[in-house]
Amino acid sequence: MTVAINHLCFLFNAICSKVIDPRQLDDLENEAFIVLFQLEMYFPPSFFDIMIHLILHLVREIWLCGLIFLQWMYPVERYIKVLKGYTKNQYQPEASIVESYAAKEAIEFCSQYIETVHSIGLPESRHDWTRGGKGTRGYNVVTMTQ
Repeated sequence: MTVAINHLCFLFNAICSKVIDPRQLDDLENEAFIVLFQLEMYFPPSFFDIMIHLILHLVREIWLCGLIFLQWMYPVERYIKVLKGYTKNQYQPEASIVESYAAKEAIEFCSQYIETVHSIGLPESRHDWTRGGKGTRGYNVVTMTQ
């Protein structure tokens, strides 16, 4: 079983790479069929739904549409998760998302012009040694004195 899973990982590494040799695509398509036949020996029929079947079509999709990483929906789905996090009202989620997003953008825009305000985007690193302050053992970080 580990051989079949390793072959599946090799297949995904090969088709998800940023550079693919077109002469290698026929071999990858054959490899996809072989991997699924190997998986059929170890997993029950209930494991093989439409998502497992779509592995067979990934290589043909490279021929038709281009490289896989250019067509991925993962970045879009991650951003949709961020937008869903803005939902505060269950009954009108779209309006809640728009209102929260507009408020966040306004705060970010204004924080660029006020020097004493920190951005609400990414948190600041606590390991930035260019700033002063006390370390965890009571030493001043810049002068290394107590």
